[in-house]
Amino acid sequence: MIAYLVRRLVQSVIVLLLVTMITFILLRAIPGNVAIAILGPAAYRNPQVVAAFNAEYGFDKPWVDQYLLWLGHLLQGNLGFSWTEDQSVASLLAQRLPKTMILVGASTILALVVAVPIGLWQAVRRNKPVDYVFTSLSFLFYAAPTFLVGTVLILFFSVKLHYFGPEGSQGGTLSDLTNWKDQTLPVVTLALVTIALFSRYMRSSVLDNITEDYVRTARAKGASPRRVLWRHVLRNSLIPIATLLGLSLPGIMAGALITESVFNYPGMGLLFYQSAQKQDYPTLLGFIIVVAVATVVGSLLADIAYAVLDPRVRYTRS
Repeated sequence: MIAYLVRRLVQSVIVLLLVTMITFILLRAIPGNVAIAILGPAAYRNPQVVAAFNAEYGFDKPWVDQYLLWLGHLLQGNLGFSWTEDQSVASLLAQRLPKTMILVGASTILALVVAVPIGLWQAVRRNKPVDYVFTSLSFLFYAAPTFLVGTVLILFFSVKLHYFGPEGSQGGTLSDLTNWKDQTLPVVTLALVTIALFSRYMRSSVLDNITEDYVRTARAKGASPRRVLWRHVLRNSLIPIATLLGLSLPGIMAGALITESVFNYPGMGLLFYQSAQKQDYPTLLGFIIVVAVATVVGSLLADIAYAVLDPRVRYTRS
């Protein structure tokens, strides 16, 4: 197991390096002039100012030199400086990351609490009306764009019924945890798509497990259907969900980006959206690095959870 973890860590470092390289190249390929975007259109009439800006931030060098310079700063823990926010990227992310973690964490917990029983119920009531209803709803929310779901929830629950606020919490971390009237719609919006995904996997996993030999053996020994379902089938059915949870983290973070923009929630997603509009490359790169690290960690935790939930799994050197 230790050898496997070491190998995975080495692979993770390589993946992160490739992600930084590809992202850096793609950002530099975006049309437009960074100096003009930061200094304003008036800079067109002052080439000396534009040249000084490019020389200060290294934009006058080949992209390979720019990447190596940025990578060297990154290895020293320096994520760069945001031109538009006039502060370091590290401090910006430190302010916004807790808010996004609260949003993503709350929505993921809600999704698991709702999706697991729904998937279990669908499997038990397979091909019954309740199964068809939840299947249709899961397809609907999985296919619907996040911004559309969020907008519909705002129009109905905020504008029409006045139950919840149209924006996410604008305060600090304590406000995010206690201001449920403003936090409900962003959390539910992000959770609905995840519920649709997890419930479908849970249903399929339960259907696969209820036909296994250990289920028939438990029933033959006199175990009640409820005990077989909750004590045996449920645990084995959660194995794919544990794996899916780690691998779905990038998708959840991407959904958070759109959700935060819809609800004007001042987290990392909204910061990324605003930085993309202003061509604030250092902030964009910092965001992508955080998401890439979260993806790699989520994948590694999924493998560990898979081994914990299923004792038959053994990671070897092969």
